[in-house]
Amino acid sequence: MIYLFLIAGIAGGDLALKWWVEKQNPEDFPRELKGSHGKIWLYRNHNAGFPFGFLEKYQQIVRLIPLSIISGLFGVFLYLLPKKGAQAHVQKLGLSILLGGALSNLYDRMVRHYVVDYFSIRIGALKKVVFNLGDFAVFLGSGILAMFGMVQDARQTLAKHAEMMQAQAEKSEELGAMAGHAGISGKTMSAVSTAWNKMEHPHAHYTSGRTSRVVSRAVGKERKRQAK
Repeated sequence: MIYLFLIAGIAGGDLALKWWVEKQNPEDFPRELKGSHGKIWLYRNHNAGFPFGFLEKYQQIVRLIPLSIISGLFGVFLYLLPKKGAQAHVQKLGLSILLGGALSNLYDRMVRHYVVDYFSIRIGALKKVVFNLGDFAVFLGSGILAMFGMVQDARQTLAKHAEMMQAQAEKSEELGAMAGHAGISGKTMSAVSTAWNKMEHPHAHYTSGRTSRVVSRAVGKERKRQAK
């Protein structure tokens, strides 16, 4: 339930700030936020399209695209809601923050037919961007989900690498046992082992046959050498 309250809190807080800005005299904007030392300025901007006014003339598209995306994300959220564990909690946190901001802006598009943007951070390139709390929540939630995805990809890559190293170790032991039974010298066995380690693990089914041929040739050479 805490995640549902988080969604409602972010959406409600952003809508309350938008309502407060809309009640102000338009001539009072833009103005510096008191106590921010000029770092934050307040605005009263109306954006009928996507960020930077994109597609503002196509209101039906501007409303339907966010509605479809949010519906899909909410379905994923409901699927994850009963799940437990650290990974599920991180995903639910990111989705909750994202949905809270997205729902606030969706309300604006559906009811006001424009999104109210009301503050700008006067630092670097951000000076040119006016946004709202909902936008910030969407960026933050998306960032959490993106970081989660990268961490998961890194874990899977490491797990595959560990599996490959384990397979190589097992194969080396197998070749060592074969060498012991066949009486192969350490030098020959080292060459066989090197040949195996250069083979790519994803093609293990193919390379196992190749390895067998390498071993067979090595064994034959070793036996000829011993016969002499």
